[in-house]
Amino acid sequence: MKNIVMIAPPGAGKGTQSELLMSKYGYMHISTGDLIREEMAKGTELGKSVEQIMKSGHFVSTEIVTELLEKCLKEMNNEHPFILDGYPRKLEQCTILDSVLKRIEKSIDVVFYLEMTEEEAKNRILGRMTCPKCHRSFNRFSPSRMPKVEGICDDCHSLLETRSDDTEETFKTRYQEFIQESKPILSYYENLGILKRIDNSGTPEETFSQIESVIQ
Repeated sequence: MKNIVMIAPPGAGKGTQSELLMSKYGYMHISTGDLIREEMAKGTELGKSVEQIMKSGHFVSTEIVTELLEKCLKEMNNEHPFILDGYPRKLEQCTILDSVLKRIEKSIDVVFYLEMTEEEAKNRILGRMTCPKCHRSFNRFSPSRMPKVEGICDDCHSLLETRSDDTEETFKTRYQEFIQESKPILSYYENLGILKRIDNSGTPEETFSQIESVIQ
């Protein structure tokens, strides 16, 4: 099974696709954000250092993120393929990742880019609703994902919630930042011949079917 880097704009459902891959094919999901939070929770010296950096309002350096990522990849069972989520975020991290993988004798086999228009991404962000009890997600703008009763979870009948930061202004900023940062990364992997563009305008099942056709 192929090792994956997953790249997608805000609202594209990258987490949903990762969960499907984990459930059906036993993929390991590696999120650099999760690695940072786990290190802080452990209370290690590195974790304490990261916590101070974040409390001061600064971003965690590429060096620290890379150190955590390499440690995680080294400890992984080679029998399980993995999905990298949140790394690389910058062009310089692409070559750093190549060096890390070479040292530990692993590789990235395919980079998926979940393509969708800005309008589609905006509707997914601004329309999403989540059940606080069972965590099922819905979307008020998607016919296939609307709740049967407006604002009520189909499964446990709890009131659905929306995220306070799901605003049009916030989305526009995040989307434009993503487009600017991802362009050179996509070009890098396209030149290596491992970039696969996925039409993400349909249902999650349709997107997953395209992904399956590549990894099998």
